[in-house]
Amino acid sequence: MRFSSLRNRVRQIRSATRLTLKIAASVTVISMALAVAGSAQASPSGGTPPPDPSRFDLYGGYGYLRPVRSDINNYFYRPFNPGIVLSATGYLNRYLGLQAEGGLFPDDTNVCAYTAQAGPVFRYPKGRFVPFAHVLGGGAKVGGPVLQACTWGWGVTGGLGLDYILPVFNNHLALRPFQVDLDYSHVDYGTSSVPQNGGIGKIIAGRYSAGFVLRFGATTAPPSVQLGCTAQPVDVFPGDPLQITAVPANLNGKRSATYTWTATGGKVVPKGDTATVNTAGLAAGDYTVNGHVSQGIRPGMGADCAAGFRVHAYEPPTLSCSASPTMVTSGQTSTITASGRSAQNRQLTYSYTASSGQISGSGSTATLATAGSSPGTVTVTCHVIDDLGHQADATTAVGINALPVPVAPSARNLCSLSFERDRKRPVRVDNEAKGCLDDIALTLNRDSTAKLVIVGHHGPDETPDAAAQRTLNVEQYLINEKRVDPSRIELRTGDTPGRSVDDTLVPAGANFDSGSTATFDGASVKRRGQAYDKVRAGKTTR
Repeated sequence: MRFSSLRNRVRQIRSATRLTLKIAASVTVISMALAVAGSAQASPSGGTPPPDPSRFDLYGGYGYLRPVRSDINNYFYRPFNPGIVLSATGYLNRYLGLQAEGGLFPDDTNVCAYTAQAGPVFRYPKGRFVPFAHVLGGGAKVGGPVLQACTWGWGVTGGLGLDYILPVFNNHLALRPFQVDLDYSHVDYGTSSVPQNGGIGKIIAGRYSAGFVLRFGATTAPPSVQLGCTAQPVDVFPGDPLQITAVPANLNGKRSATYTWTATGGKVVPKGDTATVNTAGLAAGDYTVNGHVSQGIRPGMGADCAAGFRVHAYEPPTLSCSASPTMVTSGQTSTITASGRSAQNRQLTYSYTASSGQISGSGSTATLATAGSSPGTVTVTCHVIDDLGHQADATTAVGINALPVPVAPSARNLCSLSFERDRKRPVRVDNEAKGCLDDIALTLNRDSTAKLVIVGHHGPDETPDAAAQRTLNVEQYLINEKRVDPSRIELRTGDTPGRSVDDTLVPAGANFDSGSTATFDGASVKRRGQAYDKVRAGKTTR
């Protein structure tokens, strides 16, 4: 009898398992179709972000419970009316959780199937698909199949299912197209004088349910808030503006963020996720601005950042100094040019000093006057100072030459006239001689203070009177034709043999070396013939 009972129990489990697998295969095809349809209806851009594994699930579904070859006293349990399956699951991590489940399959007063069980559940999230398996144990209340009243016993349930997370309501709703379980219930109905009322019920049943799951929370903790900050500019001078900008990451858009700022130097003026630092009066050195953002008191809801900046001391101005010209004669002036530069564009003021002479001017140019300065070198110092008191000097040199020593004027010989060509008229000024005299007239016009000394000579076969006539004829040409003032002409004769006339220019202050020459009285000289050629000179009367 025991062997027969065990064999019947194995047959029941096999039948229930086959039934469960058939139902699972059918609903799997249906659920896959529903999932594909749901995916097709979701927006291509994924209007809802990919789901995270939930922290807590509530399931409600419509169920069907069918006993398989389960009997008492050869009275078999029949399928129960459809009912509902409810469960609440809390997950410890991405995969493992604890589940409490209740099954309600009422039929009539003495025919029912209720379960209240709990146990572990294992899931394997894969995108929007979440297959799972669970094993539950607890109470089972079963009535029937004849006159047995609904009585509590114990039961075990094991099975698997599939959830599809719908791309709506921020992934808080999932479709459970199937949950297929194998139930075993053990109920002791006691003894009774009526055989149909007592006995022990060992019910093996296949259960199928489908419904919806409400998902809450997330087993994956949100990423911690992060914060970076930058300073712009990084290098400043005292008083320059400086701005710090926070760059947060992983903020919860549904929460407000609070920023606070501090600095190791300068005055911080916060403006939300930015801050300005007043650097006026800061000494040269490195400083740090610290920022903090918070969205709550829990870990990961706040972050810190730090940005450094450097304050540089103002650089003194640079200066170059030059003179133009660099060499002057005493009494002349030279222009001094100063070229200052401030790296920070500070306001510059110029001044000048000189080792000799007088220097005056403002701005970037000045004038050096050298009147009364001794020959040598004058050192000019250019000075510049900025509005912060930083200063610089540069020098340049101006050479002074002594005044030139006046050169005593001296007499100089001009062109000489020859009277050798015309022996018939040996004292007449011919055209070639007039060319020389024209040049002499121009020279006298250029120097209005100079005088002209004309020295006539005679040949060995002539009397001294011929030299005097030649001199008088040259004078006549210059006076009548070239309008030379007679008072500027001195007439002389010399003892050098030759038919010629020498002309000497005597500037003001110069002396004529008379040598062997002598003056003569022109009125006592009897002149013969023409004084000069009429063809070019015209009438020759004196």
